[in-house]
Amino acid sequence: MVTIRNIKTILTAPRGIDLVVVKVETSEPGLYGLGCATFTQRWAAVATAVEEYMKPLLVGRCVNDIEDIWQTAMGSSYWRNGPVLNNAISGVDEALWDIKGKMAGMPVYDLLGGKCREAVSVYRHTDGATPEEVEENVRRYMEDGYRYLRCQMGTYGGQMGKGKQRVISPENSKPGAYYDPNQYCAGVVNLFSHLRDKLGYEVELLHDIHERLTPAQAIGLAKKLEPYQLFFLEDALSPEQMGWFSHFRNQTAVPLAMGELFNNPIEWNELISKRLIDYIRVHVSQIGGLTPARKLAALCENFGVRTAWHGPGDLSPVGVVAQLHLDLAIPNFGIQEFSGFSPEEEEVFPGCPQVRNGYLYANDKPGFGIDIDEKKAAMYPCSYREPGWLLARTTDGTAVRP
Repeated sequence: MVTIRNIKTILTAPRGIDLVVVKVETSEPGLYGLGCATFTQRWAAVATAVEEYMKPLLVGRCVNDIEDIWQTAMGSSYWRNGPVLNNAISGVDEALWDIKGKMAGMPVYDLLGGKCREAVSVYRHTDGATPEEVEENVRRYMEDGYRYLRCQMGTYGGQMGKGKQRVISPENSKPGAYYDPNQYCAGVVNLFSHLRDKLGYEVELLHDIHERLTPAQAIGLAKKLEPYQLFFLEDALSPEQMGWFSHFRNQTAVPLAMGELFNNPIEWNELISKRLIDYIRVHVSQIGGLTPARKLAALCENFGVRTAWHGPGDLSPVGVVAQLHLDLAIPNFGIQEFSGFSPEEEEVFPGCPQVRNGYLYANDKPGFGIDIDEKKAAMYPCSYREPGWLLARTTDGTAVRP
């Protein structure tokens, strides 16, 4: 019987974004697995949870018992479904799937039932201070073969620091990333009017509100965007406002994607079962890893909801690969967010998947097919970074929770 010998975290930031990777070492010499546990804004808390709680709980357990280990880890803290502990569990869970694939001599996608497709379509993020600059960046990606582009004009939810918003705030207002919701909405409509006029309809366009609007404002914006045929509108409401989605669905035909901030099945069950969204886009490590994500994908399949897992820069390459293997194996795959890899990341994480003509390809190595160079990872230490774009404030200085 192969057992868990050691569990440790590897903390690294090869492109200036703090990443948490979990390494599960086994009683079999040279056999180990990697999993993503990245919660960038609270990376040290996740590392503590792994080292102080997951490790003593699970050392000595049989590596084959992925489901039982996941259930045990989820219940062991009694209070559950929080981002810190979910990410800690994800790191172990994904590493165990990696190990199982290596033991079987099969890629993880084969363990999940085999490929439904040879590669997965990805969307990239485009930005700019003006519609013309966004258009230029969209065209650049199109030249590289990408057909799905998320278009923003400045930071999520506004043109903070890049655009031409004129924000007048009270004297002595607290520092933050200020934006005017009305100016933002008008700017977004103008942006997509420009893009469709210049680009036509040969490219799929997406937009992310990033939970920065009231429900009424978000619904109003969606209705104004209908003529421009978005592939989907992303994270229109905050998790606290899920009750508004029935109104949203009744008011607009724009496809809706939701779930980036979700931690708990209670947050997505009703949205899916009542068919109030078109795409689920949870952050896989945020919900606990590959084990719950494959169950979520199956739930979505029953209700005609497709997947669009969250795939930002604060997802380790290990996390990208874990999502990719699931994307390849599920019938209701929709689209995959992809932020690319820096040269430094590709050095730290040998075996990164390759993108060609807008499709992301996995290699056929056993497990996830990706590794980590711990010496090179140590060259890029994690450190606290002020999350300026998360410190959003409306015109009068009111703090906004994205």
